[in-house]
Amino acid sequence: MSTNASTKVIIAALIGNAAISVTKFFAAFTTGSSAMLSEGIHSLVDTGNQILLLYGMKQAKKPADDEFPFGHGKEIYFWSFIVAILIFAVGSGVSIYEGIRHVIHPAQISNPMVNYIVLSLAIVFEGAAWFFAFKEFSKVKGKHGYIEAVQRGKDPSMFVVLFEDSAALLGLFIALLGIWLTQVTGIAIFDGIASILIGLILGGTAIWLAIETKGLLIGEGANKEVINSIRKIVNSFAEVDKVNELLTMHMGPEFILVNISICFKRKQLTRELEDVIQLLDAAIKAEHKMVKRIFIEAESV
Repeated sequence: MSTNASTKVIIAALIGNAAISVTKFFAAFTTGSSAMLSEGIHSLVDTGNQILLLYGMKQAKKPADDEFPFGHGKEIYFWSFIVAILIFAVGSGVSIYEGIRHVIHPAQISNPMVNYIVLSLAIVFEGAAWFFAFKEFSKVKGKHGYIEAVQRGKDPSMFVVLFEDSAALLGLFIALLGIWLTQVTGIAIFDGIASILIGLILGGTAIWLAIETKGLLIGEGANKEVINSIRKIVNSFAEVDKVNELLTMHMGPEFILVNISICFKRKQLTRELEDVIQLLDAAIKAEHKMVKRIFIEAESV
């Protein structure tokens, strides 16, 4: 997915979550609902997360320098990992704490209609943001399934927002159910149970996000299709005897570093090898736009 598309998705989610969090907190303090307070915290955390993602995307665009010769592309991986930690520590932790507190000391919800109105509006806005993120993600997933596409994806800014929005929608329906059960049955602990469930959903989402971004952060290679394509290009040159080793690493969502150890056939002049290496470099970069740097180690058999 292009950087512009990712930015649009994040900004749309940011605006929606900022507006929703204010209304959720208003409803929570007006009615005393634990589930609604958890939802307010959830939206506030999501708003902060989207700000961090935008900051990470901006930092990732900084050019290479002496200290970071391959650029700052991994900034987006770092901030995506921080987002996962914040969802777990703040969103999940506070929601579970509030839920347990209201289960131990249950309190009736006053004026639940305020909650219903706010939750209904939040479902509409979150649903719109989710649909926008889902639509953009569907454009780039190709023939792969959605879970596989997330696992293969190298731009965490997109699936982080999609995960957040999915968790937010599920949490809204749980909050709605918990408040309704509390009103209908008169059993106040349903509100607290809903808050705990929202916290567990956030915790599960955070763990999955952390797992998906960890590999990118520590140095994940290119997809197998890209690696096989590069190997095929190299082997297509008559001067190449075999590829000893082909190593790749994503230095950012749109920056692949390639290191190749090649055995060249005998009886080739150094000048000829230099020309072949230049042609190899050009051919690989022409086929794969994300390959920005290539290092070739020439060996002879």
